[in-house]
Amino acid sequence: MKIIILGAGQVGGTLAEHLSGEANDITVVDTDADRLRDLGDRLDIRTVVGRGSFPTVLRQAGADDADMLVAVTNSDETNMVACQVAYTLFHTPTKIARVRESAYLTRSGLFDNEAIPVDVLISPEQVVTNYIKRLIEHPGALQVIDFAEGKAQLVAVRAYYGGPLVGQQLKQLRQHMPNVDTRVAAIFRRNRPIMPQGDTVIEADDEVFFIAAKAHIRAVMSELRRLEDSYKRVVIAGGGHIGERLAEAIESRYQVKIIERNPSRCRYLSEALDSTVVLQGSASDKDLLVEENISEADIFLALTNDDEANIMSSLLAKRLGARKVMTLINNPAYVDLVQGGEIDIAISPQLATIGTLLTHVRRGDIVSVHSLRRGAAEAIEAIAHGDAKSSKVVGRMIEDIALPPGTTIGAVIRDEEVLIAHDDTIIESGDHVILFLVDKKYIRDVERLFQVGLTFF
Repeated sequence: MKIIILGAGQVGGTLAEHLSGEANDITVVDTDADRLRDLGDRLDIRTVVGRGSFPTVLRQAGADDADMLVAVTNSDETNMVACQVAYTLFHTPTKIARVRESAYLTRSGLFDNEAIPVDVLISPEQVVTNYIKRLIEHPGALQVIDFAEGKAQLVAVRAYYGGPLVGQQLKQLRQHMPNVDTRVAAIFRRNRPIMPQGDTVIEADDEVFFIAAKAHIRAVMSELRRLEDSYKRVVIAGGGHIGERLAEAIESRYQVKIIERNPSRCRYLSEALDSTVVLQGSASDKDLLVEENISEADIFLALTNDDEANIMSSLLAKRLGARKVMTLINNPAYVDLVQGGEIDIAISPQLATIGTLLTHVRRGDIVSVHSLRRGAAEAIEAIAHGDAKSSKVVGRMIEDIALPPGTTIGAVIRDEEVLIAHDDTIIESGDHVILFLVDKKYIRDVERLFQVGLTFF
């Protein structure tokens, strides 16, 4: 696939990295020549220096025969104009734009071919807000992913000493919970993937990914770790777009406080939010945190745009007694450094956003793609089409499907029913199939499985 990416920042660079290793023809456009040089040295891609909304620059980047334009510069207006130019002059089939300003997003009818021709809108702030909200709803989870509009969820937890299943084989999970069906999709032990078998023994500190119907998630988590009490008191450091949206989404169910440094932003937040308490000051101010009873906070979320400020305020909040801390980290190099120590969960905005982009790049009928383990693995929701003659999966039992190495089918969603995958489960046309890949180099093989041919030999 021939793809033009506008913007070589964190999201554009991470996307280019993901796609360049998958036999795509990638061109990245940016006004910053140094940034492009760094990307070009690391990846097998073309780079073009210039403003991505200019027709001459798009033509130089290969827009005449491009399959897709992904506009993820820091300017909403540049992204929207680039999509308009690509549609009008180059008839680009798929146009994806990052639009951050909610004033644009709330206008219905603005983004269609008669107005601004954007096929897929991506709002990183909204993606990250939803991501954090799911983590708050599942205390103890490292990652929570919805499939089929929330009917099934994939959850990552760290197995604790003393958990009922730690030191036991996976096949005993069914004996522990005879009324709950679940499947362990993958286990990461000391950062290395293990493909789970019935006789696999779970060890303390294993990162376990399991899939189950939404109603059963809490029961499965209790087998792997001590269940944590639900959160009540939430403290958010940073009243920017993400902080505001998160407070708005959860303030009806939790006691929320926002700490924001900017006085005029504080005034705006206090008027815009209903029950959230807005405090003006620095989240790194020890006296302020103590005065606001940080030791009684169930969760402290550092959501400013400054990685170092987020890390330092999180460490301080944890030291002062906050039960859990989550930290927004824009620099991917920091994520692995800080997670799992004093900081419970490090959230990477570009990795949360990248799945939305990958969904539209994948071949076959792919509903959603989710990046896991900081990009090391992927979870995919694909729809099976065709019949036993035209499809490699329809009409076959899971044990008879030639899955690529390191790939497991975790669940099948059929209409409203969540079927946890077993060897004798038969895939039907129209099923939503949830797959887990620990080795992304086989992604093309998975896509080919779900592409319908006239006949397969």
